[in-house]
Amino acid sequence: MAEDIVRGGGLSSGLAVILNGEEEKENPLRSRLVSCFDDFGDQTVERALEYIFGLPHRSLGTITGPVDEELVCALIKNEMSTLNPIPSNFNSEREGISFENGCGSHVVGLEELSICGDIRIIKPPLLIESLAMFSSIRANVRVWKGKWMYEVVLETSGVQQLGWATRSCPFTDHKGVGDADDSYAFDGKRVSKWNKDAEPYGQAWVVGDVIGCCIDMDLDEILFYRNGESLGVAFHGIRKMGPGFGYHPAISLSQGERSELNFGARPFKYPIQGFLPLQAPPSANILATKLLSCLSRLLDMQSRERSNSFLAAKFRRLKRFVSLEELYYPVSRGICKVMFTILEAEMGSMEYIAWGSFLTFLLEVFRAQAPHEYLSLDKIANVFLEFRESQLVFEHLVNALSSACKTAPLVLTDCPYSGSYPYLALACHILRRQELMVLWWKSSDFEFLFEGFLSQKNLNKQDLQCMMPSVWWPGSYEDAAYEGSMMLTTTALSEAISKIEEKHRELCLLVIQFLPPSLPPQFPGSVFRTFLQNLLLKNRGADRNVPPPGVSSNSVLVSLYTVILHLLSEGFVMRGGTNGHNIGFLHRGGDQSFPVELFLKNDSYRTDISRLGGSFSHLSKSHPITDQEDEVIRWEEGCVDDEETRVTHNTTQKPCCCSCYDLEFSRTSKNSVRYAPRGSRVHCSPLGERSGHVAAECSTGSLNDEIVDKPSTSDQSEADFDYRPLRNLRIVPRESNMSCATLREEELLDTLLLLYHIGVAPNFKQASYYMSHQSQSVALLEETDKQIRERPCSGQLRRLKEARNDYREEVIDCVRHCTWYRITLFSRWKQRGMYAACMWVVQLLLVLSKVDSLFLYVPEYYLETMVDCFHVLRKSDPPFVPSAIFIKQGLAPFVTFVVSHFNDPRILSADLRDLLLQSISVLVQYKEHVAIFETNRTATQILPRSLLSAFDNRSWIPVTNILLRLCKGSLFGSPKHGESSSSSSVVFQTLLKETCVGEEDLFSSFLNRLFNTLSWTMTEFSVSVREMQDKYQAACGRGDSYLGKLCQLETFLSLLITRIESDQVQTTRGRGETTDDDATCCICYTSEADAQFAPCSHRSCYGCITRHLLNCHRCFFCNATVLEVVKIGESNI
Repeated sequence: MAEDIVRGGGLSSGLAVILNGEEEKENPLRSRLVSCFDDFGDQTVERALEYIFGLPHRSLGTITGPVDEELVCALIKNEMSTLNPIPSNFNSEREGISFENGCGSHVVGLEELSICGDIRIIKPPLLIESLAMFSSIRANVRVWKGKWMYEVVLETSGVQQLGWATRSCPFTDHKGVGDADDSYAFDGKRVSKWNKDAEPYGQAWVVGDVIGCCIDMDLDEILFYRNGESLGVAFHGIRKMGPGFGYHPAISLSQGERSELNFGARPFKYPIQGFLPLQAPPSANILATKLLSCLSRLLDMQSRERSNSFLAAKFRRLKRFVSLEELYYPVSRGICKVMFTILEAEMGSMEYIAWGSFLTFLLEVFRAQAPHEYLSLDKIANVFLEFRESQLVFEHLVNALSSACKTAPLVLTDCPYSGSYPYLALACHILRRQELMVLWWKSSDFEFLFEGFLSQKNLNKQDLQCMMPSVWWPGSYEDAAYEGSMMLTTTALSEAISKIEEKHRELCLLVIQFLPPSLPPQFPGSVFRTFLQNLLLKNRGADRNVPPPGVSSNSVLVSLYTVILHLLSEGFVMRGGTNGHNIGFLHRGGDQSFPVELFLKNDSYRTDISRLGGSFSHLSKSHPITDQEDEVIRWEEGCVDDEETRVTHNTTQKPCCCSCYDLEFSRTSKNSVRYAPRGSRVHCSPLGERSGHVAAECSTGSLNDEIVDKPSTSDQSEADFDYRPLRNLRIVPRESNMSCATLREEELLDTLLLLYHIGVAPNFKQASYYMSHQSQSVALLEETDKQIRERPCSGQLRRLKEARNDYREEVIDCVRHCTWYRITLFSRWKQRGMYAACMWVVQLLLVLSKVDSLFLYVPEYYLETMVDCFHVLRKSDPPFVPSAIFIKQGLAPFVTFVVSHFNDPRILSADLRDLLLQSISVLVQYKEHVAIFETNRTATQILPRSLLSAFDNRSWIPVTNILLRLCKGSLFGSPKHGESSSSSSVVFQTLLKETCVGEEDLFSSFLNRLFNTLSWTMTEFSVSVREMQDKYQAACGRGDSYLGKLCQLETFLSLLITRIESDQVQTTRGRGETTDDDATCCICYTSEADAQFAPCSHRSCYGCITRHLLNCHRCFFCNATVLEVVKIGESNI
């Protein structure tokens, strides 16, 4: 009966492994699994071992004893020649290469004596950075024959010149690789190749690119590859060399640029067929790879046995065969023992194997895509960790996984398990083991590797084109099928990004919950806190136009921001901590608190951060605070809102991030989003099923673990202003020191805001640029199509078609960029988290503004991030919520803050005050937002007076815009034909009138500054007009470039000089500098210039001069002191 089952093909126990009788003759190494119940009887163990080790059929005799570790080791040693064949042409392939200091078994590295500039090694062996303006270096190896290559992994994407150079090529502070004869380089920043002169070549490179630098001395060519794709032959006919001479790998870097070189000490990420690494791989590589493949076959057999475990167990009971479960331990241990013995005997082999075949083996076992094979991976790790030598292998493995995350590209066909996902998933699983987490934490490169795991490869134009081959936008004339194709592409990429972000969170939570084995004992989150502090210290100045050397990749900052935003929005539980909330920190209502010490501590990473009241060193002297460092400021949510308009998590009407309307709007708005309407459903779909429960969760006070929602409302304060006093505000001592030792959510919020400021805000600005540019390009394309349809003449039609092609390419490029930014930055849960963070920070700032001593110490990035978040959400595409409720349901305190602090003298930075004033100017353009201002108690109380007092030399333009928009259409600033005046406000017009009537001094001062500004503006305008006229006349008076007209030009010039001299004699009279022809006042341009200043004799009308002298007794034109005003034709005044 058993034989019938076997012949039916329904069972493969994995104990008997034999070759197919027909296939054995053709390929004796090709094998397959069959049932153990056959004519071989008790020889099934031998056949299994033959399959595992890839040996010919029946090459093993009968095994009489037990299968143990020693037997397996002996078997491997006996078959070593079969498992480790040595290529016959190995030595001949390595001809044509030598080291600078002679031949021998050397390690390829950098020649220190060749350094020009300042180059430091950030991480051994070959991650380098330039600290000088321009630095160059070459390797200690040269080639003159054969085909060779090396790889460069870009840590930054600025000006670098990668290539080959002879020893005679000079390196200076301004010249490097490619700037001399026999020196050849590629620069992806300038998209050029260099050999003394630059020529266009290749593609623009980005952070994470792997550049392959290849030289073919047989064909005398140099080629470059980007991520394995050829950029074409860069140089033909390079000069041939002989032994003792040759081309060195060489690199030049501008200041702050970083790259990692790989000459072959590690497996290439993108090996090019036919090209050899400069450093030969270790001889143990082939055998180690073979042994790992044996392990892979063993696991494969075992998984098959598990899939048929019931029948296999039944037949084992009948025939008494040994199971693969029993074979696994001795076989795997024997393989590991032999492999580690071989690797220990050759220097550098463990690193090479860990980065190459071992990583590949683990990914195959684990599976790059879900569902992952956790059980098999755990079995492998258990065996390897029994050997002391495995610690070094796993240490190199973590390095390899971190490096792979930096360079892994997103491939559309592999989504959603693409990009860095496979490496992150593998790392997260193995780092759940305490011993491996400790090993990683103890390594000197822990933080560097952590950044690598959080990295994501950047994209250039060609990468986006590969990921989004079909592009569609509303109103386009593209193929209708492109719409569906782009929707599917967007969905796939969104899921891929979501998977990667999920693994980022998992890894960070592992670090947060990790308790290092150190004395004194540390609390949960201490390792993660240290990492954050060191990262922020490292990235001081990252927001400058020219960042300092050593800053992190922007993708690291964005990934870390995303992780923290999710943690604060979703909520997380600290192991051993007191955080028992299942509601995200940003979404909890009721009592709120914030530790004051975050502002008052002068940590190293905060030293250079400006505060609202100035620098920390200045404040510590002028406003010292020593008795509040251990205090916590507390308040109640919504304590400054009116009862009838209050929106909190405990009221019936919820904030926007927690309302059911969020989901409804996301559905109805998907067809109204400009140029990507249907892509909005992509952003809603991952979280759409959650949003329907949000309102109910808010009302009950509990939150499901899967829900992302709930911010808190904000309140306002007034220190030196006439605001409503803050209720329920109190400053209390901190309850315990343990809360300080454990990572707190308030610390994460502080870090979140700083990461947004230095890393995320530039991405939103870039996204805004592409969205704006897309709108313009679409308009130009439509206008060009319209002109083409009008059938112009053939010449014009040709030019229009050329212009249309250019506009179409611009639109397609913008659509791809905008889609990518929507996927990575504007997903629904991120918008909700940003909304909640904005609410929380507004509330915090209003509370702190009540206490002068604390408000001065608030970092400037709190205010900047809060304002930027607000406007990003307001302009987001797709929109977060309808504009009618965007402010009303949650962000009404934002209006309170901006109107009460745009003229606050405690904010030292004029740029920050301008930022708040500009926010008001933008909001009052829209009727729905004006209505919020009209119902805001603080706005109606202080805005009119504050606007009048803020009208000065710096802020007069935005103040004028605000007043104009509020008063437009009421016999003041009447709208032009077709222009709407819907943003005007009768309420504020009345309030402005009452303020002007009730405060005469303020109104008089305002009018004085108004007319002074008007006079200055008109004068500057007249000067500008005259300059334009002069330039136009000068341009019109130019002669052409033909030699035949030079004589005419000389004659004209002499006549012109004569005329000018004559005019000067006639117009210059006495001490006056004005002309008799200028009878009109040059200030108001309406009255006659009937008065002049003495002694400078500048003229204007008597009314303008009188108004000017009310404020200043200096000449309006030359700034000379005015002694008297002479009215022409009358006596002195």
